[in-house]
Amino acid sequence: MKKLMLLFAALPLVTVLHAQTLKDRLNKLAKKDSSGVLNTVSNKLPSGGSLSNEDIIKGLKEALTIGTDSSAKKLSKADGFFTNAAIKILMPAEAKKAETTLRNFGMGQLVDKAILSMNRAAEDAASGVSTIFWDAIKQMTVQDGLSILRGGDFAATEFLKKNTTAVLTAKMRPVIQASLDKVNATNYWKDVFTAYNKFSKQQINTDLTGYVTGKAMDGLFHEIGLEEQKIRKDPAAQVTDLLKKVFAK
Repeated sequence: MKKLMLLFAALPLVTVLHAQTLKDRLNKLAKKDSSGVLNTVSNKLPSGGSLSNEDIIKGLKEALTIGTDSSAKKLSKADGFFTNAAIKILMPAEAKKAETTLRNFGMGQLVDKAILSMNRAAEDAASGVSTIFWDAIKQMTVQDGLSILRGGDFAATEFLKKNTTAVLTAKMRPVIQASLDKVNATNYWKDVFTAYNKFSKQQINTDLTGYVTGKAMDGLFHEIGLEEQKIRKDPAAQVTDLLKKVFAK
């Protein structure tokens, strides 16, 4: 009993490097221990391939950096939003009636130009956001990392959304505004609703820049979520040894 107490007292001092050796010895002794206590202790020891908290955080930072960079590059290309059915920016819900009415009156081309312009603006804005994500990733704590690793399938994406939304909005909105102006989207938008208002008593006044900014961020986080899923579940997407070790656990 005294030896067993000494063993328990020594356990906190065992390092990961020595854990496997001790584990092997305990496994041998456990076979002779009818009480089962040694077997319980052995099962709670880390294996030789155990990762430290620092390894886990480093791996998660790698994963998030790769995922956000890949997403931003993909969406910032021409048609990154426009040809992606999952995130393509369409007319806002309150303007659907206006869109239908205009198309019925043969003004579909005008509506299509407005939609294309919104997506081009989102693509322009996506090109300058990687550093915002990287700044948030650098601030990740051990507690953040463990919560992400043990969390749901989109825990990393939710972490980024929580920590970057305000900064992203401030960064993307003026870029989107400039982009909308550059491609005459604000003019198209004005033309669309000026034409619609000729046939309707209900006037529509929508913040185009705010709407596109919100939808652009939704699309960006959607793609980051897909990247997170790939890195978590697809070994082919775990492009470094550290990522393989972290997500294999």
